[in-house]
Amino acid sequence: MTMSTDADILDYMPDLHDFGIQDFSADHEKTRQDIFRRLRIEWWPKFRPWKYDIRVLNAYVEMDESLLTESQFTRAAVFHVLAYYILPKLAKFDPEGDRFENMMKHYKTRFEEEFGLVLRDGIEYDRNEDNVIQDAERAPINFGRLVR
Repeated sequence: MTMSTDADILDYMPDLHDFGIQDFSADHEKTRQDIFRRLRIEWWPKFRPWKYDIRVLNAYVEMDESLLTESQFTRAAVFHVLAYYILPKLAKFDPEGDRFENMMKHYKTRFEEEFGLVLRDGIEYDRNEDNVIQDAERAPINFGRLVR
């Protein structure tokens, strides 16, 4: 399962297939793995659903990717796949720059903004595996902390 598809990208860049590349499915999977890696680094250690479970005291529990709601990352995934995988294939990397290099910078910024918004809004993680997200399973990154 991927977070984004070619159809999602065409909403932001309708002329994408005019440049000669027709399938970006491998790039979507790379983006999915990159987003999971960022979640493991930035969100998972702060979320720590095991912190009050005495059975795993002082142990590290690995994030289960299948318990995440991947659809909440679709827009971020589209921006990421454009900035880091698709547009670099099209850019010429001339010293003066070109259209695709400018678009890469734009989508990198958009990805960082969107990823930050998803973190602040709350990542949906189905801890009890009942296929229903309760409020406690959708805590923002600053949950339980005083933020000034």
